[in-house]
Amino acid sequence: MTPAPEDGRDLATAPRQGGDTRTDGLDERTARRRFVAVSFLFWLPAGLTLAPLVLLLTERGLALAAVAGAFAAHSLTAAALELPTGGLSDVIGRRAVLAWAGVLNACALLLVGLGSAFWVLALGTALMGAGRALSSGPAEAWYVDTVRARSGPDADLRTGLARGSAASSGAIALGTLLGGGLPWLLGLGPDPGDWLRRATSGLVVPLSVPVLLGAAVQIVFILHVLRALTEPPRPAATPRGVLRSVPGTVVAGLRLGAGDALIRRVLMTTGAVGTALAVLELLTPGRAAALTGTAESGAVLFAGLATAGFVCSALGSHLAPLVARLAGGGERAVLASLGVSAAGLLTLGATVSSTGPQTTAAAAAGYGLVYLGLGSAGPSENDLLHRRVDDSGRATALSVQSLAQQLVGATAGVVVGLLPAGPLPWLLGALALLTGGLLWIRRTAAVPVPGTTGA
Repeated sequence: MTPAPEDGRDLATAPRQGGDTRTDGLDERTARRRFVAVSFLFWLPAGLTLAPLVLLLTERGLALAAVAGAFAAHSLTAAALELPTGGLSDVIGRRAVLAWAGVLNACALLLVGLGSAFWVLALGTALMGAGRALSSGPAEAWYVDTVRARSGPDADLRTGLARGSAASSGAIALGTLLGGGLPWLLGLGPDPGDWLRRATSGLVVPLSVPVLLGAAVQIVFILHVLRALTEPPRPAATPRGVLRSVPGTVVAGLRLGAGDALIRRVLMTTGAVGTALAVLELLTPGRAAALTGTAESGAVLFAGLATAGFVCSALGSHLAPLVARLAGGGERAVLASLGVSAAGLLTLGATVSSTGPQTTAAAAAGYGLVYLGLGSAGPSENDLLHRRVDDSGRATALSVQSLAQQLVGATAGVVVGLLPAGPLPWLLGALALLTGGLLWIRRTAAVPVPGTTGA
């Protein structure tokens, strides 16, 4: 390791020794494959917990208000740590921060899977939020750093970003199926689930199994990160140096939107996506329950829809490079993709007051279109973002983007909850996506990225 700078310079801007910025000679294909594997392994546990989490918390004795409080602990922790952890990744390295994200998530899933007291479960969800904040950006920043160091600033980023996004969505879809199916399978037989409770003195119930399996996957994720995500040597990070460097990196991240029109458009588009997702997440479960007649059967239908949505998102991400070629560039690809998503939300709004098989089929198609378009837009949008930020602030830029989606989505969720039932909330989401898409009508001139690592 290189000695820490003793003259007070920021660690993020301290020069690397020897001028060699290559990452163990990784070629683009190898870097892409490792990035895809990391993306899949990280998001598989999230899919495993998606279906059983609320039911597990209520089975442990938590009222719905307490469940909402536990989720609030997750959201507030993630929002509070989003920018500092992005800056930390830019200072001490991608691999270390991503490994710690895996450690926190594994601990969180163990607490949630085995805990029964409210404070234990709330601590677990808060640790999930911290892990989410730590993981927001380092893997993607590692991939972009590695490819640009190998092939220069004009390297193809969109293909790898698309495959990583497809792997993430596919992992959530697979995890949702497993997370919903395992408790059901364990509950079959003349003694449904009781044998598991007796064998563990009530510590483990069928709904706990997907959560605990997610913790095991996180351990595999940590080992893969430590082995596969090799990085060039960085200056030795002392606590004093980190404390001095991270705030400056965060401030620089907050200034991104103010200083660059394209990044400002990326952040505004991300906020529009957050609005659309808030509409879907809030309104789809109730609509599914109304369609089937009961909350229980509605939950099963919603799990199936969520799985189909993530499959459509994975397909959209896989098609992103083709869409960009057909559209004539990343900006037009974002415009076209968000137009598809807006059409899906308009379809959902138009069918909300009708019933019948044809209406149900149209609504399901609209739901799939929303996720197909969002999956297609993401890689092109992030490709544009990465070409406007340098290596020293890449993870921070991704954290700013994630924070924009969370904050705007949370605000939109409050607004949607106050609107009357009917087409209006769906139309609000469609309008947000159309506005985000129209931002990309005008092309932006290419601007060289300062401090970009060359080949």
